[in-house]
Amino acid sequence: MSILDTLISFLPEVKGPTQKKLAFKQKLKWTAVTLVVFFIMGLVPLAGLGENSLQQFEFLSIILGASFGSIVSLGIGPIVTSSIVLQLLSGTGILNMDMTSPEGRQRFQGLQKVMAVGFTLLEAFIYVLMGGLAPSAAYAGTSLYGMLQGLLIVQLFIGGILILWMDEVVSKWGFGSGVSLFIAAGVSQQIFIRAFNFLPSPTNPDIAAGAIPALFQSLGNGDITTAALMLASVVSTLVVFAVCVYCQAMKVEIPLSFGRVRGHSLRWPLNFFYTSNIPVILVAALLANIQLIATLLENWGYPLLGTFSGNTPISGFVFWLYAPDIVRAFITGSFTWVNIGQAVIYAFVMAIGSMIFSIFWVQTANMDAASQAKQILNSGLQIPGFRRDQRVLERILSRYIWPLTIVGGISVGLLAALADLTGALSQGTGILLAVMIVYKLYEEIAKQHMMDMHPALRKMME
Repeated sequence: MSILDTLISFLPEVKGPTQKKLAFKQKLKWTAVTLVVFFIMGLVPLAGLGENSLQQFEFLSIILGASFGSIVSLGIGPIVTSSIVLQLLSGTGILNMDMTSPEGRQRFQGLQKVMAVGFTLLEAFIYVLMGGLAPSAAYAGTSLYGMLQGLLIVQLFIGGILILWMDEVVSKWGFGSGVSLFIAAGVSQQIFIRAFNFLPSPTNPDIAAGAIPALFQSLGNGDITTAALMLASVVSTLVVFAVCVYCQAMKVEIPLSFGRVRGHSLRWPLNFFYTSNIPVILVAALLANIQLIATLLENWGYPLLGTFSGNTPISGFVFWLYAPDIVRAFITGSFTWVNIGQAVIYAFVMAIGSMIFSIFWVQTANMDAASQAKQILNSGLQIPGFRRDQRVLERILSRYIWPLTIVGGISVGLLAALADLTGALSQGTGILLAVMIVYKLYEEIAKQHMMDMHPALRKMME
């Protein structure tokens, strides 16, 4: 047994269900329970925490599914980071695993879990030792300070491992994946609070913090500028929702028939966003980690990646990876040509990054033409009018899968960038991810519910 297999065997895992199909109510129960536990963990503060330098980066916490200052401060960061590294290693050919066999996929998933545990420990050390989450400065230079640092690292590591297990629970016992669920939950919570919070705003106590109450208050007070800003944020959010839902519904349907049963046919759908929200999650997490590392380096006295004013980059590499609020700049009259340069570079990075990760994901997640052709033939299906040959089916599928992979990846990256640049109620990338996650979750729940209601459908799907 290799070292990797030994490490995988020592890691605890969540056992999957023994039955082939879980009931709808059981999946819904485990999904809801996991979500409630996730929100509760976000309210558990870190014991011994004195200074939370990360609390100003709320947008990072949304993308990472984290709550800085709590036991889940790492969020899904280690899981996504390990996925990014494996995608790069696999895409460049450095890591060569047979993803077509069950054993190869199992080893790949085990390696990802081992790396996620490693990144959990590494990020816990980085957060604490670089001053992102540190004990009170009053204990600096004492032995107690080192003990509190160790206590914070242990808590962060425990929280990261719990998130890893919760992701497994949702993947095996619930709907979708824990990574997607935690992102959607965080974004939904933020949008609801920013839209309907009627409490006074910390920056302007005369109006409410929520966009909708503030819109009516500003109109009543004759403050046209504030009203325009609030209206723009609400409209931008609704537009992003509408465009994303429309694009999510776009698909190419390939007609298939049962080779041995005449008169029975179905359509094999290939979505326009073929790799769904995975490329955007990976790119957004990568950019979030870069900005987070830049912040920690600046706090440590080495602003190698740039400097910040509050939570806004003002110089360096991270400045050009930051999405400026173009709409707000136009309304308030603070627009400059530098904003255009930032917007173009940010949109380019999001589009190209999403395309690259989309290609890598297709290759490693058995979504390429060869894997899809094999899956179709193993299901007893074929394209009418063509002979039952995997090479023929693979060639036909390649006409659609590769264009959808590339164009869909670029489109989802541009849509996320456009949302980020329009000042929506949450970070645009987060809104896009939440819509796509909820839409996909709705489709999965509807399919599961339909199969539970109609046993004949369940037998056919099996």
